[in-house]
Amino acid sequence: MLTQTQLAEAYRQACEIELQAFKPGNVSIYSAGHDMTVADFRTSAEVSAEPITRPEYSLGEKIYYAVKATRAAVACNTNLGIVLLCAPLLQAAYLCRPGQSLQQALSEVLDNTSITDAEWVFKAIRLAAPGGLGEAARQDVNQAAEVDLRQAMALAGDRDRIAYQYAYKYKDIFEFSILEYNRAFVLSDDSGWAALAVYCEMLARFPDSHIERKYGKQYTDWVQSQILPLCDDIRQAHKLEQVWSKLKSIDKALKAKKINPGTTADMTVATVLAVSLRESLDTINTAPP
Repeated sequence: MLTQTQLAEAYRQACEIELQAFKPGNVSIYSAGHDMTVADFRTSAEVSAEPITRPEYSLGEKIYYAVKATRAAVACNTNLGIVLLCAPLLQAAYLCRPGQSLQQALSEVLDNTSITDAEWVFKAIRLAAPGGLGEAARQDVNQAAEVDLRQAMALAGDRDRIAYQYAYKYKDIFEFSILEYNRAFVLSDDSGWAALAVYCEMLARFPDSHIERKYGKQYTDWVQSQILPLCDDIRQAHKLEQVWSKLKSIDKALKAKKINPGTTADMTVATVLAVSLRESLDTINTAPP
């Protein structure tokens, strides 16, 4: 079992590694944007690390109090998606039994969510007030929850990639993005570079929910047309300098249109966290008695 201190540190490090990746259209140490700065995200990670890992909180409470702490500290929605994705992973790592994988523990966490968890998460989403949320025909966050959290997320899974992870037990992360992270890290020995590879490969593969909530399908094909050639370059490179000019150009183009692939960035944090938690659990499981 990992301690709260270990979980909080893994969470903070995952948030920081994502900021070290020059993610076109998003905020990083190389480029601010969308009225947010690196300092906002670092503050958000710091203040949310304790509530999102507090053992006595339920999953829904972890999410709500992490969002509440963030809102009080930076007064904007910097990390709702990050918190939604990371909280189940952190809870799974805390509850993981000897010999059990992180993925197996996560499956149990998601299978055991409750209506109360859904109510806490609806409250967190209302507090964060993400742009372009709109209304839903069933289980709208402005109404009382009638199903458990995983079921509520499943209802939104066809239009939101974060909700899709709850419905399909983080399929994208365990079957795709972790593999991309490990491939890039082995070649570069650089976690920021590996996070960049994850971000670009995911953005090329999956339409970004944050963009589509705001603009519909207007920019979906255009964004992918910008990112696909970059993915090819990144696969053949192993350091930032080799793709710097292309990253700068695409970052400028996306931000000129006020396009922020925020969901893809959130998925990147969750991928880095999953890699870290699996490594820590593997160390515990293989340690001599």
